[in-house]
Amino acid sequence: MPPELNEQAQQIIPLLGILLIGAFAGMALERFLSRKRRQEWKRRNRWRGVSGRHDGDILGGLWPVPKPVAPLLKPTDPADQLRIVMGASFTIQPLLNRSEVRLFKQLDRMVIGCNPGWQVMAQVSLGEILRCADADAYSCINSKRVDLLLVDENCSPRHALEYQGHAHHQGKAAARDAVKKEALRRAGIGYHEIIGGHTTPSDLRRLVEKLVERSAPPDGAPTAEPDL
Repeated sequence: MPPELNEQAQQIIPLLGILLIGAFAGMALERFLSRKRRQEWKRRNRWRGVSGRHDGDILGGLWPVPKPVAPLLKPTDPADQLRIVMGASFTIQPLLNRSEVRLFKQLDRMVIGCNPGWQVMAQVSLGEILRCADADAYSCINSKRVDLLLVDENCSPRHALEYQGHAHHQGKAAARDAVKKEALRRAGIGYHEIIGGHTTPSDLRRLVEKLVERSAPPDGAPTAEPDL
């Protein structure tokens, strides 16, 4: 090897050694810092626990798993309910719409004309007139209502009447009606539909005369009213 090249090699070799030592030192320092960052992250997120990690998931634990949001529970304490109600505003909501009001008035007159002891009631909850030992079955009908209900002189439910408007069968209305109809049928309560725009006053009168039991004719002796 020429003397010039030998001198250059002797100068380059130490520099290469210094560079290699610096590279290894940098890699070791980076591993050390990365390990410290992981330990610090684990310490800060120790409260999250390990429930969000999945076995076999190589990414498990790299991102915090959001905690499930518990559903809001309705307050059951009367004091809490009173506090919430006192902080809210309420307005009147009509019990029936205009078409149902007209039907109610006509039906009420016809029913009383057939039997003054019978009454027409509006928007009656099925949970108030039906009982069932099966808790699941009862929960299916508890919050459902019938538009109009005919009750006899003992306030016993006899017939349910549903007013079907023009948009009544939209969505799941037909399925909900089927549930109500079946529950009423099993309890021995009649179910009848009144179609808006198709049921005439004459049709309604014939239906009432068919459903309502005629009151017994007076026997001439006045009957004393019972005490309340």
